[in-house]
Amino acid sequence: MPADEILLDTEERMDKALSVLKNHLAGIRTGRANPGLVDGLKVEVYGSLSPMKQLASVGAPEPQQIVIRPYDATTIKDIEKAIISSGLGLAPQSDGRVIRLNIPPLTTETRRKLVVRIKEVTEEAKVAIRNVRRDGNKAAEQEEKDKLLSEDECKTLKEEIQELTKKYENAAGDMAKTREAEVMDN
Repeated sequence: MPADEILLDTEERMDKALSVLKNHLAGIRTGRANPGLVDGLKVEVYGSLSPMKQLASVGAPEPQQIVIRPYDATTIKDIEKAIISSGLGLAPQSDGRVIRLNIPPLTTETRRKLVVRIKEVTEEAKVAIRNVRRDGNKAAEQEEKDKLLSEDECKTLKEEIQELTKKYENAAGDMAKTREAEVMDN
C-alpha cells in the first residue's frame, strides 16, 4: 500500500474514532433537554432492535423536556420500555400519541459522575486513536520491509502519522472539555 494510502486510511479511521466519541458525548446528559440523549437508544420493535430516530421524531420544545412522537402509534409501549430500561433515570409520560420526558435538574454529585464518564469515554477514544497509529506504523514498516518505501520515506510517514495522532487526540480533548463545561454549567 503506498504511503499516501496508509496516511489516508489512518486519518479515516481516526475520524471514525472521533465521531464515535461525539455520539457518546451527545448521549451524556446535561441539565438541559437534548434530543441526542435518546436518539441512539435501541428499541425492540417488530422483533428487532431499531434506533429511536428511525421510529420517532425527537425534539426538545422546552429546556427541561424532550418530546418523542412515534411514526407508528403501536410502537409507543416499546419506546417507553426502552427508555425505562436505558438507565437514563427518566420516567416517560405518554398520552397515547406522544411521550414526554421531563429532565430533572442535575445534582452536584450527578454532575461529577457525568464528568468522570466523559473522561472515561474520551480516554477510550484516545486509545482507539493510538491503536490506529500503531496499525499505520506497522503498515509503514511492512512497506519498508517489502522494499516499497525507503527508510527515509518510512520515517517521514511515521512522523505524519504521529502529527495526525496529536491532532485527533487534541480534538478529542477539546470535545471533552466542551462537554464537561456544559455539564457543570447548566
